[in-house]
Amino acid sequence: MIFFLGLFFGLYHMAFSQTVTIRDQETGEPLEQVTLTSNDPEAFTTTNNKGQAGISAFKGAEIIEIRTLGHQTAYKSYRELESASFELMLKPSVVNMDALVVSAMRWNQVSSDVPSRITAISARQVAMQNPQTAADLLSLSGQVFIQKSQQGGGSPMIRGFATNRLLYTVDGVRMNTAIFRGGNIQNVISLDPFSIERTEVFFGPGQVIYGSDAIGGVMCFQTLTPGLSTSGKPLITGKAVVRYASANQEKTGHFDVNVGWEKWALVTSITSSDYGDLRMGSHGPDEYLKPYHVRRIDSTDKVVANEDPEVQKPSGFSQVNMMQKIRFKPNTQWDFQYGFHYSETSEYGRYDRHLRMRDSHPRYGEWNYGPQKWMMNNLQISGKGTNVLYNRVSIRLAQQYFEESRISRNFNSPDRETRLEKVDAWSANIDFKKSTGGRNTFFYGFEFVLNDVTSKGTDENIETGKKVPGPARYPQATWASYAVYLSGQHVFSDAIVLQAGLRYNQYMLDAEFDTTFYPFPFTRANWNNGAVTGNVGFTYRPDDDWVIKANASTAFRSPNVDDAGKVFDSEPGSVVVPNPDLKAEYACSMDLGIARIFGEVMKIDLSAYYTLLDNAMVRRDYTMDGRDSIFYDGVMSRVQAVQNAAVANIYGMWAGIEVQLPAGFECSSDVNFQKGTETLDDGMESPSRHAPPWFGVSRLNYSASKLSMQVYAKYSGERAHEDMPEEEKGKTEIYAHDANGNTYSPRWYTLNFKASYQVSEQFSVSAGLENLTDQRYRPYGSGIVAPGRNFILALRARF
Repeated sequence: MIFFLGLFFGLYHMAFSQTVTIRDQETGEPLEQVTLTSNDPEAFTTTNNKGQAGISAFKGAEIIEIRTLGHQTAYKSYRELESASFELMLKPSVVNMDALVVSAMRWNQVSSDVPSRITAISARQVAMQNPQTAADLLSLSGQVFIQKSQQGGGSPMIRGFATNRLLYTVDGVRMNTAIFRGGNIQNVISLDPFSIERTEVFFGPGQVIYGSDAIGGVMCFQTLTPGLSTSGKPLITGKAVVRYASANQEKTGHFDVNVGWEKWALVTSITSSDYGDLRMGSHGPDEYLKPYHVRRIDSTDKVVANEDPEVQKPSGFSQVNMMQKIRFKPNTQWDFQYGFHYSETSEYGRYDRHLRMRDSHPRYGEWNYGPQKWMMNNLQISGKGTNVLYNRVSIRLAQQYFEESRISRNFNSPDRETRLEKVDAWSANIDFKKSTGGRNTFFYGFEFVLNDVTSKGTDENIETGKKVPGPARYPQATWASYAVYLSGQHVFSDAIVLQAGLRYNQYMLDAEFDTTFYPFPFTRANWNNGAVTGNVGFTYRPDDDWVIKANASTAFRSPNVDDAGKVFDSEPGSVVVPNPDLKAEYACSMDLGIARIFGEVMKIDLSAYYTLLDNAMVRRDYTMDGRDSIFYDGVMSRVQAVQNAAVANIYGMWAGIEVQLPAGFECSSDVNFQKGTETLDDGMESPSRHAPPWFGVSRLNYSASKLSMQVYAKYSGERAHEDMPEEEKGKTEIYAHDANGNTYSPRWYTLNFKASYQVSEQFSVSAGLENLTDQRYRPYGSGIVAPGRNFILALRARF
């Protein structure tokens, strides 16, 4: 009897022992977000925050690839894992060729098989660095330049492109809307760094998979995935974080919890942040100081002395983020996930507009962005099959709501102008993956996107409280896109992989213009056009230590509602008006990458690229109803419009090095150089606005059993006045002045230190000191000065 009971409990234990636990070989800590992949049988899973993953679907696999950032890739059979009692230790290493990426085709691929360059930012890096916003998170890569017009901002620049020539996705859903503008944007701050488990940046055109706007690159954010139980008992995990930063008196609190059963799981995430006015450094150009601010006293705008000119008033704001996800996995073939996201900021000042002067007085009594709101409902259905159509299928249905507004009032004027924009966005994606013959894999799918834009203007007399309708920023409009794509990958040998693809995109716009306030010579704009784009590239691995990549691709950006229908003041004395005759702009791009590992201790990575942008949409002088100037906002202003009037040439390179040193040390550097030019009205060339000076970051890391430390330097080159874009030269309020009194962007650097200590299995503390030497610097193109010396303290509890 005892024998049979023992056999029963042994078999019961084995039934639930098909859970692998993966730990760091040096620290023994469980590793989260480790990916396990098998081709036969076809299976994929990731570990939870306890380092555990269910691997029943891998039974019988001869090769299971086990990967995670910062560790050597392991290859094990199911039998080997079983004989090791489903326990595995991974060796730390920064030198790796074979990271797993998703952004290239929306499916898991090994980076060395992808001809385009992709970099990934893990949740572990985010926890160490403590970025305040998702824009700051992107800068952790050392390969994305961030511009900020105000503290509540962050506009990435990648390969000489920015704003609506870059694409954002959240859980595979397109975030770009029909009012993404050519000027700097801040939509990325709607994302919560605490709820993001992985970020990938795809460099160069991603048109075949992502469509319009993906010219310079694609930023893919994957939020927390609900984790299922692998033990037969409910899985309850989560974390709580509190953080303080001194430069802006940041106070942030975060909490997330995951509850998982065998087939059902849910995850809830909430973050609340409050940021005060941002303090700049003490060593740098005096032009950056803010000696005054405007305060309304007794119904009059007063110029008030700033008690501390290094404090940038007004720049503070607050933000709340919420996320709820529910997952249902009835069997190994199907997986259903629903996600709800919500983000809202407080009203916040556009700092660079508060620097503008007119007649020796501030230009504005107030200039604020109203609360920025973003909401998304997303249903994702993933399936596996062995039929003629697919091995894998993914269906994404999403509804998003965006709201933003601009609130401005001239100095000592009672008239406040509020411009409110709302966008309802719907999208549907169906993506298939099909492998044939062992060497061929096809990726194909369909996409539908619809944006409904509503714009409203309100003028208010703040003395009487009377409100009347005012001119809207945009026409009432609908923008739509329909697309089909096909991409294929052929493995010629273990050394050579070829990838090519085509996409057809039909895009439409229907806009209705209000002529009540402006005498537009048209009342409607309609277009219905198509575009074909494609790419071809290969990877070559002569041995395990070399990777050579080459890729050629085309891309396009369809004109959106912001391009065709906006009315706004681009700069003092100029007003941009609608242009209903816009057409798409097209890009041709080539890039080459080479990577080499030396003795498993050093990796050198180089990438060079060139992009030609034709028919580029740029602001140029224009006439409206025969007039080259109109009366706008109390000023006679030169009429401009976005037009297909330029050709841009962008080229550059990136170099990266990673070195594994003895005794737990490692070092790395990323350096980026980019240069761009675009044609002007007179046929001359001007430097491209969104190609920043060279920039980079160098790091020295140390890791012991419970302690991790990093010393790093961030730096950027100078942009002399003669090398400034023509449209930037006149912005005297944000740039420093050289010996001749001309605007320029000085070079800068910061020295920084971060550390994290694991107090116990549940508790950790991290701290940092950024900008140790208290440099006063303003990154190229930015309106607000970067933080001065900044002390950061974060306490983290996990369960």
